[in-house]
Amino acid sequence: MIIKHILLGLAFGTSLSVVSWMIGIIFNGIFAKTEFYKKLANLNFIENKSLNKSIGLNYFKWFIKNTFFKFLNQKIKLERKNTDLKTLRNEMTLAEISHLVGFIFVSLFAIYYCFTLSIGYGLAIMIPNTFLNLYPSLLQQEHKRKIDKLTRRDS
Repeated sequence: MIIKHILLGLAFGTSLSVVSWMIGIIFNGIFAKTEFYKKLANLNFIENKSLNKSIGLNYFKWFIKNTFFKFLNQKIKLERKNTDLKTLRNEMTLAEISHLVGFIFVSLFAIYYCFTLSIGYGLAIMIPNTFLNLYPSLLQQEHKRKIDKLTRRDS
């Protein structure tokens, strides 16, 4: 029974996480011009490079660069030296906040199912949610810090 809940939770969590990307995009469209959104644009959950490495963000970055995921958001690609860093950072912020909204959205489902179905089901939902929403957001934050460092250096 526990294995069944875990497998079903992983499947449901994966599909819900993908759906949550659309929820995040809708949130961005509605709230992008507000003051609250501007505050979200400068979030930094993990500023420590060694902690990012400890949680496997380098492996995640490799995975994104070497699989079909690299084709998903072509706007956040640094292809040449004359790329507008401000525009690139803005696109990264949009992606980051979309994933954060998605993470919260799926987390609410996971909490609900922890109490109504089983803890295993709820926790299994969080596994794909972490890899499909939280890690992309952390990766965007890391890239934004690099862009900020470059723009400070160029100023």
